[in-house]
Amino acid sequence: MSATAPEAVILIRALQFRPNPATAADNAFQAEPDDGETPDETAAKALAEMDAVAEALRAVGVTVHVFEDEDHTRPDSVFPNNWLSTHAGGAIAVYPMYASNRRHERRTDVLEMLKSTYRVQTIIDYSGLEPDGIFLEGTGAMVLDHVSRVAYMARSHRADTNVLERFCTDFMYEPMVFDAVDADGVPVYHTNVIACVGTDVALFALDMIPDARRRQEVRERLEVHCRKVVELTEEQVREFAGNAVELSGRWPDGRRRTIMAMSERARRSLRPDQIAVIEESCEIVAIDIPTIELAGGSVRCMIAGVHLDPRPAREPELTEAVEAIAEEPETMDGAEAASELEPAG
Repeated sequence: MSATAPEAVILIRALQFRPNPATAADNAFQAEPDDGETPDETAAKALAEMDAVAEALRAVGVTVHVFEDEDHTRPDSVFPNNWLSTHAGGAIAVYPMYASNRRHERRTDVLEMLKSTYRVQTIIDYSGLEPDGIFLEGTGAMVLDHVSRVAYMARSHRADTNVLERFCTDFMYEPMVFDAVDADGVPVYHTNVIACVGTDVALFALDMIPDARRRQEVRERLEVHCRKVVELTEEQVREFAGNAVELSGRWPDGRRRTIMAMSERARRSLRPDQIAVIEESCEIVAIDIPTIELAGGSVRCMIAGVHLDPRPAREPELTEAVEAIAEEPETMDGAEAASELEPAG
């Protein structure tokens, strides 16, 4: 398994999708549907795009776990990477969310599927920080370099540095925090709209970091292990070119293939020389999702990668010693044991 590129992903099939009015204040990437388009029409278009993403990933050999969501109060549930991340070694993180109507996107059925299908050792839940007004919206707020163990984060309302430090301590990452703003000085709301860090290539809008010294430090950190950096412009960021993710697929004969999943809009914004650098190590898989992008996120936001080891396909054979322990009758529970000790009569 690649440290960076997971072989499986979680997608949420949100039947009641719409741009979330509760997040529009600090998400400069959000937009409204066309005038005259009904909510049902918007939701139907988005649903077709969600299915297209799942189909495109499965076509290149990525394992896709899809969960349906019929709840009309969760308009952004199509973006599960904000509340959930998984990590090699069997760990899951659950995150505190900025918008109150996003906090019930967290789903126990998703966690139960992961525990039953993959080897999960621990779940670390930071969501209890929400009442204190402290937030860290998962791999939207952070972009993780799984090779160099660096967590890149642009400061924002949705990205608290204290929670980042706790995450980095728990998961053994080095925090790398910076300010990132657009041409109007508006802070970037999520780091993953300006950056994607893969195994051998990174897409990063470095010029959106106004501090020249910090910008150079980030560049140098990205280039460790000879990784090539494709520098994005702010115009390309607005086309979601930074909102991509590296995944591991399979050819029909079982050979591994590395892909870079992004939207068709993002791919169109890239120059030929940038595409050539990406394709030195990744095969670009682009899906057209204009309706979902109205909510201010793109393909990367839709994907919660599964970095966990799968459980074996069949139960392991029991040794004679284990079988002997497991034989009937089973050990009495506490109530049965107490009844056995009660005096007769």
